[in-house]
Amino acid sequence: MENGKVMINIGVIGYGYWGTNLVRSFAEAPGAVLHVVVDPDPEKLQLAKRRYPGVKTAARLDDILGDPDLDAVAIATPVSTHFDLALAALRAGKHVWLEKPMTETSAQARQLTEEAKKRGLTLLVDHTFIYTGAIRKMRDIVASGDLGDIYYYDSTRVNLGLFQHDVNVISDLAVHDFSILDYIMGKHPAAVSASGVTHFPGMPENLAYISLFYESGAIAHANVNWLAPVKVRQILLGGSKKMIVYDDMATSEKVKVYDCGVKFAKDPQEIYQLRVGYRTGDMWAPKLATSEALRVAADHFVDCIKSSTTPVTDGLLGLRVVEIIEAATASMLRRGETIQLERQGRNV
Repeated sequence: MENGKVMINIGVIGYGYWGTNLVRSFAEAPGAVLHVVVDPDPEKLQLAKRRYPGVKTAARLDDILGDPDLDAVAIATPVSTHFDLALAALRAGKHVWLEKPMTETSAQARQLTEEAKKRGLTLLVDHTFIYTGAIRKMRDIVASGDLGDIYYYDSTRVNLGLFQHDVNVISDLAVHDFSILDYIMGKHPAAVSASGVTHFPGMPENLAYISLFYESGAIAHANVNWLAPVKVRQILLGGSKKMIVYDDMATSEKVKVYDCGVKFAKDPQEIYQLRVGYRTGDMWAPKLATSEALRVAADHFVDCIKSSTTPVTDGLLGLRVVEIIEAATASMLRRGETIQLERQGRNV
């Protein structure tokens, strides 16, 4: 307790590229205390000690799970380790923050979700884009009905590297689109088709094209690539009334809403004449929240623990995303075969 406030003691597991960002975020979060950093590399632990002199360090998760002062752990380790580490933490009574993708398989993701629910613990999956002002604004616009019926989602998410050794480009990049779609659409796709390739023997696929099909008739497409000469992060979201362009690389006006569309004549005679009307109007760029997404997510995690509320990016969302990754990867291995997805509710 600090100044009369209940503080959440958090341990960060993995002090690599993303783990250092998590450590910073929780060290700065007003409702949290950075309690311990865990990493098997002594040099990384020494670096953490220099940057955060008061923090404890440990080489293994098992070394800290018995600590009664530890309330929660944030796991930023390779995907192959997520399930075992998260399950051990939950069984030790610790709340869990888990990096994306949640697990290697949907069976593992479901077990973690059920374990957290059974024990009354918070499980948050770090789908960071959902905590950005841009994606939240896009969801608000869709929920308001301003876009009308959603026709399509088209994403380009490409760059040169970083090559991953344990996951393919779908798990690394398309995972962002899967979580964004879940958040914006509020629906699970009915089917998925994907094609992809690796240009380097023994390495995961470095390029993929994924299509998701929805029962409403909407279609989503994602182009993900580790071999592009430029970094592009752009989404087009088309509706029957308006359309959105989101460019994450833009320095300003990341989200633009276009009042334009296509109107098809309903009169039988006009249909026979193939009369199509095009509508163009104004463009406007809504004001977006500028808070750092990771910091927003960290604060949200702490608040959910304190209030026993469900995170926006809970285990169920993480599970649904893993299910799409599994289906897309299976389709890719079968050269684009369409894979049907089961309808998924919002509860285990």
